[in-house]
Amino acid sequence: MIRLYDFELSGNCYKVRLLLSLLGLEWEPVTVDLMHGEERTAEFLRLNPRAQVPVLSDDDLVIWDSQAILVYLARRYGDASWLPEQAAPLAAVQQWLAVAGNEVLYGLARTRAIVKFRRPGDLDDCRAMGARALDLLENHLDTHDWLALERRTVADVACYPYVALAGEGGFDLQTRPAIRRWMARVCNLPGYVTMPGLYTEPA
Repeated sequence: MIRLYDFELSGNCYKVRLLLSLLGLEWEPVTVDLMHGEERTAEFLRLNPRAQVPVLSDDDLVIWDSQAILVYLARRYGDASWLPEQAAPLAAVQQWLAVAGNEVLYGLARTRAIVKFRRPGDLDDCRAMGARALDLLENHLDTHDWLALERRTVADVACYPYVALAGEGGFDLQTRPAIRRWMARVCNLPGYVTMPGLYTEPA
């Protein structure tokens, strides 16, 4: 049984939930209440000494870090269309996993954390990095349907959540038509699931 230690409002947890659903996998949720510090309990720290969600357990295997979990699930349960085996296409996907773990995380995700959850941080710096992340994505997606290899991969799953949640940090996605078209393509993938706060097209 796959078990996901999860927090509903976490974009990093959501990206794992999304891939689990896209792959058609059965799994069991275990809620970790970040608002009450459950990630710092001795029991949870035995799973992840970094005191962060998500954590995934698959039988006796325990994996923490959302990017590592995506890679594991894609390789263990998906086919090579999600995570290529050949060097050049694998590197093309990895480039966008790096964007998810840098510009998207430190820009869009941290801005949302400061604005929505009152977490500490330099809001101006985070907003500036978030704007750079959106510029990067908009410019690329203006001429590509997907982030890598002209098909959906784990790169799209890794980047999508905090882009789609960017409005909660005050970013205006209405001015990003290429990103909005890409988000619509993600939403149309078989098995897509949502979470609170994601961007939806105005009526």
